[in-house]
Amino acid sequence: MAKTRILLADDHAILRAGLRLLLNAQPDLEVVGEADNGVKVLSLAETLRPDLILLDLTMPGLGGLDVMRALKQVLPESRVLILTMHDDESYLRQALALGAAGYVLKKAVDSELLNAIRAVERGETYVHSAVMDKLLGADDAPPGRAAHDPAADPWEALSKREADVLRMVALGHTNAEIAERLAISVKTVETYRARGMEKLGFSTRAQLVRDALERGMLDED
Repeated sequence: MAKTRILLADDHAILRAGLRLLLNAQPDLEVVGEADNGVKVLSLAETLRPDLILLDLTMPGLGGLDVMRALKQVLPESRVLILTMHDDESYLRQALALGAAGYVLKKAVDSELLNAIRAVERGETYVHSAVMDKLLGADDAPPGRAAHDPAADPWEALSKREADVLRMVALGHTNAEIAERLAISVKTVETYRARGMEKLGFSTRAQLVRDALERGMLDED
């Protein structure tokens, strides 16, 4: 079975690493290249001729929408699936007008991203339900999914310091680096980290990274 060849375009290395692991674990998908800026996306797209480009809207040098405008000239047959933190319908309208085959939010669960990729491969247009609801003037909550309930979200139980520490852990910072950034001791970092992980019910960093990735927390500066 021929695999769908995918080019990842996002300026966050940890996010790309998580996506690469997710996609390469699928028998029908293969990541053939990665780009951390818009200029590199165009260069690799011309060289690799991927079946699908998974494209962030916010990148250094050349943003995703500008990349799409250029792709229409140099690689008009390319299929582009936007993966972004922006749930604004104006971004969706612009992306679709430029020929995007799909629009998915980074907070999407793994299965939704995979469903989007396969829908695009079938020639369909896939739009994240939360953005489509905004476009149609409906409630922000996706159909079939309850609106955000803070009481049911373990992250809401974290103190600001615990949340800050865990996000930096997910981004790959060491305890010493976190201590320096927050101007606290390493032992205090360890305390916040252990207490936060316990509240979230996580025992490994991999669990934390996966959850942060699904929530779109690793896309922020």
